[in-house]
Amino acid sequence: MIGQKTPLRRGVSGDIWRTRLWPLPAAGVIVAGSLGVGLPLVDAHLIGELPGQVTVFLFSGGPEAARTVLSVIASSLITVTALTFSLTVVTLQLASSQYSPRLLRTFAQDRFVHITLALLLSTFTYAVTVLRTVRASLDDQSAFVPQLSVTVAYLLALASVIGLVVFLAHLARQIRVESLLRSVHAEAEATMHRCTDAGGRPVADVPATPATPATGTTLLRSGSSGFLTSVDEAALLRAAVDADAVVVVDRLPGDWLTAGTPVAVAWALRSGTAVLDRETTTVLSERVAQAVQTGFERTAAQDIAFGLRQITDVVVKALSPGINDPTTAVHALGHASALLCEVADRDLGPILLRDDSGTVRVVVRRPDFPALLDLALTQPRRYGATDPDVLERLFTLLREVAWTTRRAEHRVAVREQLRRLRATAGLQDHDRVEGRRVEILAWSVQEALAGRWPTGDPVRPLTT
Repeated sequence: MIGQKTPLRRGVSGDIWRTRLWPLPAAGVIVAGSLGVGLPLVDAHLIGELPGQVTVFLFSGGPEAARTVLSVIASSLITVTALTFSLTVVTLQLASSQYSPRLLRTFAQDRFVHITLALLLSTFTYAVTVLRTVRASLDDQSAFVPQLSVTVAYLLALASVIGLVVFLAHLARQIRVESLLRSVHAEAEATMHRCTDAGGRPVADVPATPATPATGTTLLRSGSSGFLTSVDEAALLRAAVDADAVVVVDRLPGDWLTAGTPVAVAWALRSGTAVLDRETTTVLSERVAQAVQTGFERTAAQDIAFGLRQITDVVVKALSPGINDPTTAVHALGHASALLCEVADRDLGPILLRDDSGTVRVVVRRPDFPALLDLALTQPRRYGATDPDVLERLFTLLREVAWTTRRAEHRVAVREQLRRLRATAGLQDHDRVEGRRVEILAWSVQEALAGRWPTGDPVRPLTT
């Protein structure tokens, strides 16, 4: 079904920055350096003016003691920072090999990792900066120990130690598959809520998309290669209005684009015989190429299917002969089922952008529900066909989706997937009990499609 959407502002840049490890630590280093320069000046201004109730809590050693404390803090913190970064890299490698390379961005955007690195590097920078202000008494200068600054360095060192301990506990928790899948699930759900509306429009209320004329269409080409990460809908609408044309972007977010290949088709709004002239086509092609952004990494900014793609990757990886972990596959399929049930009641399909007069000017394709269902089921069905537990979870997924959705086109997609799943299961060398189990599971999906949920669990007794 086609839904109407107004132009949306996407946080593509924000999504890119969140997956970078260096921005927050770099900002912390700048702040720490500024504090290391400014706080000793405050120390110099407050010499002898602080009350005893305050100075009793401040550093009370001489210049050599201050140098020693700051040197120990700086040298230990840079070592701990290297250790923390090494542990992060090892975790990324483990997640890539054990689960999926596309899960690396989940770790890379972990704010806890960013904050820990920022704290450690900031403490090191601050300690080194303050160290340069400590001086001993000489003939031409008096001794100066920035008591307040050294005390702050000591407190930052304590905070860094605590941060390291908490970071290790956080890392041990985050590397668990349950935490990984939860993070992917949350991001995918947020993308679905941001990019789609709750509840689809009735078919009668949906305006018809302008038909593509047999002649007079113009192909608009991609300006760069990479994954389609985002579409600037407002820019596309302005370009179509200025060219007095209709533009249809027929590539989906997450698709790979190759520079010079068609990414959209356009035709003159004044139907039939009108053809876009060469100058208008050139300008429109350039503006469309600028509005369609590409990158060499898929992001969740506008890519509704990316979360399901990551979860499916975990399922496929768990079912590979080198891993052979069907329990993880079943767990991941549970998350896929939850996402499909969540998106089943949302407005999917192409986005229609209208001008001020209400005329459709731009059509931006998005995945529809059958495509998302196929993404979640096809590869797990192929690679998990021989495992009864995986088959059971696939049938259960279809039953849950069938029960959740009431849209006719969705139920048709569920029936088609049920037919394919039964055909795949029928080709396997299952014994009599497992074959009967498959039939009961398929029956339960048909019951859910009819609005009935079988009580109890008719499958489990067969396995005892």
